[in-house]
Amino acid sequence: MSPATRKALTSVALGQPVAEASRGSLKPGAHLVREWNGRTCQVEVTDTGYHLEGRSWRSLSAIARHITGTNGSGPRFFGFDGRAGRSV
Repeated sequence: MSPATRKALTSVALGQPVAEASRGSLKPGAHLVREWNGRTCQVEVTDTGYHLEGRSWRSLSAIARHITGTNGSGPRFFGFDGRAGRSV
């Protein structure tokens, strides 16, 4: 495991947000989990985008909009910019 991966996993284990991520750094098969209003949402990263609730999605922002009903940054919603836990 690379030092960067080890550091990211340690941050997640400590409940801290992952500082940076992009579609390029998310590997197919990875899962993103976010709780929103008491509901746990699990997104699977695929070769062509993302999968949630039996549907394919092209972007995390589209998924965040579906979950919250508001426009905002999908990466921010899933905690990839250091602001995990804040609403979009």
